[in-house]
Amino acid sequence: MSTMTNEPGVREAMPLLVANEGVWEGWYRYYDAKTGALTDQHRSRLICRLYTKDGIDHYHQTNYYFWEDGRSEIREFPATYKNGRIWWDNDLIKGWAAQMQPDDFNRSTCLNWTRKDEPGIYLYEMIQNNDERTHRARTWQWFRDGQCYQRTLIDEVFKTPDWRNWTNDGPPLD
Repeated sequence: MSTMTNEPGVREAMPLLVANEGVWEGWYRYYDAKTGALTDQHRSRLICRLYTKDGIDHYHQTNYYFWEDGRSEIREFPATYKNGRIWWDNDLIKGWAAQMQPDDFNRSTCLNWTRKDEPGIYLYEMIQNNDERTHRARTWQWFRDGQCYQRTLIDEVFKTPDWRNWTNDGPPLD
């Protein structure tokens, strides 16, 4: 029997995260913090899943990236829920996500993570949802050795809560 507790569970403690479960599509745009110049952009599809295994709530996000030159990439971000946060610790990142407190409108989530393959780099991410949970905007502030060097702006549209039956593995069309 596991000694980890799951009370309250993720569905009770993080209703905004639960509302994001499903398929999202959008754009990632990277900017140089010093000059403001666009340094990269690509389409994206994120599949966000919640499930319980062995009495513990889990979150698993799969990111699909598509560049206009035909390149593509897939990244997996499995995580667990504990003590009011989602926790990642995989080959790429280590960090957490939590609903913002206070947030009188229940629209905001904050993440913090470090890149394991790039020492000295960490970032904070803010996610803001509209009230209908159909659009969200995400902002990453990248720091290297204490200095902000890059920002990522992500605009996404909710496609479906039914991630189990999603079959489109090609680039987003709209």
